[in-house]
Amino acid sequence: MSDSHTPDPNTSGADVPPRPPLPDSGAPAPQGAPSAPSTAPYQPGQGWYAQAAHPQAGHDAGQHTPGASFSTQPLTDESATTRSHDARVGSGKIVAVLVAAAIVGAVSGLGGAAIGNDLFQPQAAAVATKGSTQVTVNDPDQVNQTTGIAAKTLPSVVTINASSSNGGGTGSGVILSEDGYVVTNTHVVTLDGASSDASLRVTTSDGRVFDAKIVGTDPIYDLAVIKLTNASDLTPITFADSATLNVGDTTVAVGAPLGLSNTVTTGIVSALNRSIQIASSAVPDSGEQEQGQGQNGESPFQFDFGQGQQRGSGSSGTISIAVIQTDAAINPGNSGGALVDDEGNLIGINVAIATAGGGSSSSSEAGSIGVGFSIPSNVVKRVADEIIKDGKATHGLLGAMVGNSADAKDSTVAGALISDVTPGGAAAKAGLKAGDIVTEFNGVPVRDATDLTAQVRALAAGSAANLVYVRDGKSLSADVTLGTLTD
Repeated sequence: MSDSHTPDPNTSGADVPPRPPLPDSGAPAPQGAPSAPSTAPYQPGQGWYAQAAHPQAGHDAGQHTPGASFSTQPLTDESATTRSHDARVGSGKIVAVLVAAAIVGAVSGLGGAAIGNDLFQPQAAAVATKGSTQVTVNDPDQVNQTTGIAAKTLPSVVTINASSSNGGGTGSGVILSEDGYVVTNTHVVTLDGASSDASLRVTTSDGRVFDAKIVGTDPIYDLAVIKLTNASDLTPITFADSATLNVGDTTVAVGAPLGLSNTVTTGIVSALNRSIQIASSAVPDSGEQEQGQGQNGESPFQFDFGQGQQRGSGSSGTISIAVIQTDAAINPGNSGGALVDDEGNLIGINVAIATAGGGSSSSSEAGSIGVGFSIPSNVVKRVADEIIKDGKATHGLLGAMVGNSADAKDSTVAGALISDVTPGGAAAKAGLKAGDIVTEFNGVPVRDATDLTAQVRALAAGSAANLVYVRDGKSLSADVTLGTLTD
């Protein structure tokens, strides 16, 4: 299934613009409760620019082929053009990425019925007295570090109920300011791309309930900012610098898996510099529906609804995003919730989980298998800053069509193989040529086209970057000023 065909946002060159959306922490901290949370209001423009990503398949770096995640041949000019309009998703992955540890009970497609509403759609919550207990402590003399992390983080995480005429669902969000700015996933507030005007109802950890409106969405990185109506005295999250994370660092995921608000799970940073492709949650502009299928007729990138059923997103395109991989349990409903470090500071926004098998899964495969993904806090901060300031975020454009060098005949270097450059684009101005293989971007290893695309998209338009590439067996470097991915 899917809604009207949408060009892949990752395939962006100057010629094929994407559809506009409608509507690392250091050493472990000492044991014990972390310091009190910051109450200073969130200030746009104070974020860091992002860095993080890793492998998966054939596309581009400022222009990626839509959904061509498992191409077995290097991308040619002709195939790039064809794929950018077909929005096909390749098959063959052993691990399927499920967007959003998705929202629970979301609708799928225009006119679709809500899935799991009876089980997971919360009824209208009674407003609780502010200051209600969020963390249960039965033995104060035996609290551990996780208890302290939970006590600090829970007041900054909310449960989001989204509903439309087609159904509803539940996701999570993270408070950015005392007066009610909240960051979450685009697919949470658009019901997996099915609605541009979903009604939003937000419940805080202490039981207060607010209506909310969308400030702006960013389907390119599956992030969105909403604003709670008449909110005050909320507890903003404290941001950590995700660029300082190490593999093995403590992680704690906080959110509302399966609609169970104020849930805390623990783990570690399993991998850094990872990148994945997921279905785009851009809202369609018509009622037409179309789904790109893999060679076996199933898309490996689908939304999970917590019922063992998976449906395609409202849009048939895919996006490439840089993520932190964690084994902290993330399940449907955790989407948009917090991943924090051992001091309770935000290191990521939970966005997706992996499931064993192909494009379909049983209910036993629909939950956490210890492979979850979060958008790094540096990317979140940058995108949220821009949305609050301008209503939307910008993303970099390299202006080079790329594929996986490992798929090319006689290739001896893994990386993103440039098949074409856009005249006058960022890559061309930096001296890059067809046949060059990009192996590193701003210090992050590039193993395939998804890596490069995710890294380019993580940066704002006009950002300066350095990349390392191989030409005729020699390793060279180039400084590049990224272009602007147009709406």
